[in-house]
Amino acid sequence: MQFKRTYIFVLGLVLLSSFAVVQNSKTTNPVLITTQTDYKVGNTIILEFTLSEQKTPLLYCSNSYGSTLVSAEIKNNSLHYKIPNNITKKIGVVNWKLLNDKATLSGKLNINPKAEVATMETYIGPPSIEAGGTDYTMLVVIPTDSLDNPVPSNTLVNAKFQFLNSEEKEAVFTKNLIAYRNINSKRESGRMLVSSESLGTNSKEFTINVAAAIPTDFTISAKRPHEYSDGNQITTFSTSVIKDKQNNVVSDGTFVTFFITTKNETILKTTGTTIEGVAQAKMIHPDYADTWSIKAYVDGMAESNNIVLSYKQVIEDFEVAFSNNNRTITVGPLQSFMQQMIPDGLHVKLTIYKDNELIDTIIKTSFKGYVNYNLKPAIYKNDDYSFSIETAGLKKEIKTKKLW
Repeated sequence: MQFKRTYIFVLGLVLLSSFAVVQNSKTTNPVLITTQTDYKVGNTIILEFTLSEQKTPLLYCSNSYGSTLVSAEIKNNSLHYKIPNNITKKIGVVNWKLLNDKATLSGKLNINPKAEVATMETYIGPPSIEAGGTDYTMLVVIPTDSLDNPVPSNTLVNAKFQFLNSEEKEAVFTKNLIAYRNINSKRESGRMLVSSESLGTNSKEFTINVAAAIPTDFTISAKRPHEYSDGNQITTFSTSVIKDKQNNVVSDGTFVTFFITTKNETILKTTGTTIEGVAQAKMIHPDYADTWSIKAYVDGMAESNNIVLSYKQVIEDFEVAFSNNNRTITVGPLQSFMQQMIPDGLHVKLTIYKDNELIDTIIKTSFKGYVNYNLKPAIYKNDDYSFSIETAGLKKEIKTKKLW
């Protein structure tokens, strides 16, 4: 009887031990308790798991900004993993995985943006467009919350425009994190002010310059103090007000080139830039009788009419005197159209020949109506020479002059 009791006791211990082992195997791996998967950005996120009798495993978290490991905190017989703030402050998907040796447990969380706007990132360009309605610039707005996250899709953004006497407002909605709109130019030129607003937050003001389009053909005119070729006064060329096809005045600084064709087919060029649509350029008078044909261009875009100017001969004749063994040559007086002395700076060219061969050419400018040449003996030996003197389109030749 005693043996039977002992046998039953031992058998009971074996059964109890087997039950404890089974119970222990059932509580080895932790199980996720938290069921929520969607959170607002910036909120605290804690994942809760059942408590394991093994060592506390780490939680691996990863989002588009990086990855980290989170240690558990045991509370109320369960494992609590608090997701770090640098992850909860960014919208997007967070993937997690419990680093448990015996069983793989993983999942993902969705962090959604807040429906609030703290700042407005605004971009606009190009800053200058062409009037006429065909050219455009683009407004791009990125509303962000206080954590610098883009707001939810379909968030309303009011785009506002002011141009001349008109004000406009248009509703656009965010899509793929941004809101954008093409802003077409108007027929007129001017400055357009652009701003945007979303959920009570306003952007700063932007300015778009709506410039005139390609200029159309224009006319030119000339103004001069007199019509004599004195080589001293200035002829001023002016354009009409240059406009585009929409009748807008072209932008200041538009470059205009004036081409001048002389009687002997020489091409002269002078340039000017527009101020309030008008360009001016200047050219000094010729020093001999000439006829100019003038035409202006805005390179590759527009051209002017052709005008013709004639310049009268200002010096009808001049005197040449030899002295000092014929080595000093005095040209003058050089007198202008009212018999006054020609202004200083008139070119006079002396050409020297010996035995019908060119020896030298000397060019000087007038001073107080005269030009003096001194022929040094060290350069020009005693002998017979011929001379030619040209000025103001006139030419005089002196044959066989002896130097000694």
